[in-house]
Amino acid sequence: MKIMEFIDAAAHNKVIELVILAIVFDTVFGVLRAVKEKKFNSCAGIDGAIRKVAMLISLVFMLAIDMLIKINLIGFIPETARGYLGLKTVGVAEFFSLLYIAYEITSIFKNMALCGLPVKRVWASVRGFLSKYTDELPDTDELDGNSTTGSVEGHKQQER
Repeated sequence: MKIMEFIDAAAHNKVIELVILAIVFDTVFGVLRAVKEKKFNSCAGIDGAIRKVAMLISLVFMLAIDMLIKINLIGFIPETARGYLGLKTVGVAEFFSLLYIAYEITSIFKNMALCGLPVKRVWASVRGFLSKYTDELPDTDELDGNSTTGSVEGHKQQER
């Protein structure tokens, strides 16, 4: 019966459901961006798929930890974020879910902006909100057209 409790807990955890929803949105906009640019990117390629699957697998393991050991990490969540989310307790799975959601939101808006959607104002608001809680946000060089990510210029060709 423990396995059924675990499946029920995973299926009805709203924060984990939000992670899954964010992953789906990021994948959709990443694929649209790949189609527009006619090349793979971090969402539509194997690296993105591995990252997304790893997020989900890690959440399953962390949910198992939460069921075995009752840990409340609510103290690590800022008061304003707790108010927005209405959280009373935060287990290990929920804590990392919130981090994954923040990561996916940045990727979603980046992909939306690079697809040409008019979301730069929304992106600026999200970036401002997230910058209150972390300094690990990606730079906006790619959105500004100044990125050299993936560029091979300036690198020597491998000798045989």
